[in-house]
Amino acid sequence: MRKLPSSCSNYMAELRDFIVRCYMVLPHRGYTGMTKDTRLTDAEMRARALSRWEGEGGALAPTGAADSIDESELRITGFTSSGRLTMTSLHVTRRELLELAAATGGALLGAQLLPGAAPPAAAQGTGASPARLDVALRVNRTAHRLTLDPRTTLLDALREHLHLTGSKKGCGLGQCGACTVLMDGKRVKSCLSLAALAEEREITTIEGLARGEELHPLQVAFIERDAFQCGYCTSGQIMAGVACINEGHAGSPEEIREWMSGNLCRCGAYDHIVAAIQDAVAASGSVRGG
Repeated sequence: MRKLPSSCSNYMAELRDFIVRCYMVLPHRGYTGMTKDTRLTDAEMRARALSRWEGEGGALAPTGAADSIDESELRITGFTSSGRLTMTSLHVTRRELLELAAATGGALLGAQLLPGAAPPAAAQGTGASPARLDVALRVNRTAHRLTLDPRTTLLDALREHLHLTGSKKGCGLGQCGACTVLMDGKRVKSCLSLAALAEEREITTIEGLARGEELHPLQVAFIERDAFQCGYCTSGQIMAGVACINEGHAGSPEEIREWMSGNLCRCGAYDHIVAAIQDAVAASGSVRGG
C-alpha cells in the first residue's frame, strides 16, 4: 500500500463526485427537456449515474475516498478527441491531473455540442418537447393568459412573456434573491417556481408595488437611505423587505438581518437596507404589499 498525497486523494474524490453529478444532472435536468425521477433517492440517483458512466467506458477506482491505495488498483480513465486517456500511476504531474479532469468532464459536455450530436431528449428517446400549456396568471392585479412550455419558470414567464423585467435573473439557483416576488403576499424565488404552479395565485412584482405615481413606503425609504448602488438586487430586496414587514419580522435590526439573509447585495449596502426597512415601518406602521 502506498500513502496517497492528501491533495491527490482529495482531487480523486472531487473528480469522481463531479463525474457522477454530471450524469445525475445533465440528462435529468427539468429545464433541458428531461425530468428527474422524484421517486428515486439521491443515493439511488448516484448509483444509477455511476453505473451509466462506467457502462459507457469510464472508470474510476477505488469506489470510495481513501487515504491509501494499492497502486495497481488505481485506474482513472477519460476520453479525448485522440482516444482514451488513462492514468495508472501515482507519479503524476499537476498538468496530467488537469488534463485528465478536462478530458473526463469536457467529454460529457462537449459531446452534446459536436455537429450532428443528438440533443439530450432525443438521445434518451423521449421524443418531442412536452405539449404547451394554457396558463392563467394574475400579476399585479391584472389577469393574463399565456401558452407556455410546462417547464417555464415564473421568472421567465414574467420577463420573457409579460415583459416585466424588474425581477432580475441572478444565480438561477434560488440563492441570491434577485428574482424575489410576492405570491399571495408571501415571498418566493421566482427562478425556482414553475409558472404553471402559480396559476390563479396573486403575484406581485416590483412593477405592481406602487399605486399609480405613489411609491410604496419602502421604495421611498430605499431612495432616501441610498439603499442601493448598482441596483441589480434592489427589486428583490424591496419585495423581500415588504414581506419581512408583513410577516412581522422587522422589530429590530438583528431580526431584519436574519429574515433578509436570503437576499444578497454584492455591493454591501446592508446597513442602508436595514435602515430603509426600519424607516418604512416607522412611516406607515404596517406596510402591505400587493
